[in-house]
Amino acid sequence: MVATLTGVGVGPGDPELLTVKAVRVLREADVVFVPVLDRHAADADAAPGRAETTVRAHLAAARLRRLPFALDDRGGVTARRQRAWDEAARTVADAVDGGARAIAFATIGDPNVYSTFGYLAEGVRALRPAVEVRTVPGVTAMQDLAARSGVPLCAGREPLTLLPATAGLALFEDALAGPGTVVAYKGWRRHPELVAALRRHDRLADAVLGRGLGLPDERIGPVAAAEDDLPYLSTLLVPARRDGRGGKL
Repeated sequence: MVATLTGVGVGPGDPELLTVKAVRVLREADVVFVPVLDRHAADADAAPGRAETTVRAHLAAARLRRLPFALDDRGGVTARRQRAWDEAARTVADAVDGGARAIAFATIGDPNVYSTFGYLAEGVRALRPAVEVRTVPGVTAMQDLAARSGVPLCAGREPLTLLPATAGLALFEDALAGPGTVVAYKGWRRHPELVAALRRHDRLADAVLGRGLGLPDERIGPVAAAEDDLPYLSTLLVPARRDGRGGKL
């Protein structure tokens, strides 16, 4: 039987947003891996990460195995981050060699949208080419924020641009200059720059900021210039300019 590695999207943090298929794949897996920040976070007595916390609502904690990914590294592809990718891939390969045939990796949001799963899958393919890689889509943070704030993402012929704030301000400025909705992930330390850009393009009034989506400390509301404790996984939603019903049909 060919071994499978499935990246399972578990949504932004609300356990109720997992799909029926996601829950089934997780429950049927021989091994379920969850990402954590670093080696210290992989300790059994360390607090669970967001993906693990979400999955625990559907699976016993004892069934989960933590994989460190150097998620707290900033500044691109660092040597520490690459070592973590390699070690994580070897851990999955060892599980395959040990007889596991259905392996799942739980990832926040969707496994094909800015997900750690892509790096893991690439490493596993290199080590064990016979392993079949699959994904189960998940609800994204921008969808959850749109639902919770009552702001539609796009309509009619409106374009939708999704980008990470970590890619730089120029891409964000270009998107704001257009007619469509703009969503920025990972605002964090760049938040003041994003707010200044919103002001320059006269799009601050309609923008919505979501932080801790699906978690007990969730906050959703207008964008404020001062957000000194903004988390890395924040979501900024800037709706398209709309002057009437129909979304420019």
